[in-house]
Amino acid sequence: MVVGEFTQETDLLIIGGGPGGYHAAFRAAANGISTTIVDASGKLGGICLHCGCIPSKTYLYMAELLHTSSLAGQMGIKFDKPKLDIDKMRGWKEHVVEKLAGGLEQLCKKHKVEKISGKARFESRGTVAVEGAEASRIKFKRAIIATGSKPIRLKGIEVDSENVIDSTGALELPSVPKTMLVIGGGYIGLELGQVYAGFGSEVTVVEMLPHLLPGADKDLTRPLIKRLKEQFEEVCLETKVTGMKEVKGGIDVEFDGKSVPSSKKFEKVLVSVGRFPNSRELELSKAGVETDERGFIKVDANFKTTTESIYAIGDVIGNPMLAHKALNEGTVLADRLAGKNEVFEPRAIPAVVFTDPEIAWAGVTESQAKEQGLDITVKKIPWGASGRAVAVGRTDGTTKLIFEKGSNRLLGMGICGVHAGEMIAEGVHAIEMGAVAYDLASTIHPHPTLSEMVAEVAHQMG
Repeated sequence: MVVGEFTQETDLLIIGGGPGGYHAAFRAAANGISTTIVDASGKLGGICLHCGCIPSKTYLYMAELLHTSSLAGQMGIKFDKPKLDIDKMRGWKEHVVEKLAGGLEQLCKKHKVEKISGKARFESRGTVAVEGAEASRIKFKRAIIATGSKPIRLKGIEVDSENVIDSTGALELPSVPKTMLVIGGGYIGLELGQVYAGFGSEVTVVEMLPHLLPGADKDLTRPLIKRLKEQFEEVCLETKVTGMKEVKGGIDVEFDGKSVPSSKKFEKVLVSVGRFPNSRELELSKAGVETDERGFIKVDANFKTTTESIYAIGDVIGNPMLAHKALNEGTVLADRLAGKNEVFEPRAIPAVVFTDPEIAWAGVTESQAKEQGLDITVKKIPWGASGRAVAVGRTDGTTKLIFEKGSNRLLGMGICGVHAGEMIAEGVHAIEMGAVAYDLASTIHPHPTLSEMVAEVAHQMG
């Protein structure tokens, strides 16, 4: 409802059109709440859809196809050397994004959510100014901040060059460089490193810590690390970048550490050292909303900020920065705002690294259990024992279950191997339902499948 020439009024204002924001908007509207969503890009889907989860998985599948075709020779099937049409590959990625974005637009209309394109910043506890929109001001009764996060830059080291890119730039796929340095051994750096290596780049990874993927148990990362050492030129741990300089044909890089790369010049440098919240340009202080020292918005268990009528969800409130966490938070919060007795109390939030092989885990990891002093029993089986894995030539995997000693209740599950991300949901469900080893072992799994390894591991508990 318009209450002034340039002012608009809404019951619920959502700032940010990513998975958390649009799920909250659609759910709130379905609950009968007048809802407006503002996004700076003018498109729903956020980073995840437009320059994150979806584009990266599209390219990772292409890289997987190339790898699968190379393995086929072992089975007596030979293909000609693949020819890459980068323009068509990029076009397919854009087609995927546009199709999904179009679907969100239709849902927005279906749920009668008003979408406004513009950059929002708070003026008070009840109004925001919207730069670039017809309605320059929105008055709201309640608001949800779901503005997500952006890549961290290496201050004082990075140079302003088109040859130094972040994950967004990498997913634009302007070309396939001959050489690429990936700074950061987390999931984003390794996924994109495998994409470019699969497409033909000579990839070097540098990580400050003594191991890759710090959140995952080391036994789950071993099959992946073995593959990466074959696929990448170098994997350099306990090493950091101390300087960059643009030169003809690329970037000269200075290093310091235990495992300095043999090459110092790279055509492209991908900086992937983490993400920080999109909170600093919202002028939160004008609305009385507080953040911590890193810029994450402070919220209580029900996502309420330090201002009674303003809430926050997703990356902007902290780890884990995962799209599926944000969308579930948005759904729960929208129900709470409609008066429903909903709470966000997951026992397990799955994490998936979409490398090849994939790594997925849910619940407590073995490392976390030891740090917390939990009394646990750990059981696992390598995929060399899986008929399905042997048949498809992908025995580079492991299924691992972590049980509470005495009760045999499942506390955590970890999987390394192809399509691990598709299988981890069983572990999430089992943990949420309080399943014990007998429940998993006695559940009939189809044979021959990779998923039946869960039952096989559970059988080891007797």
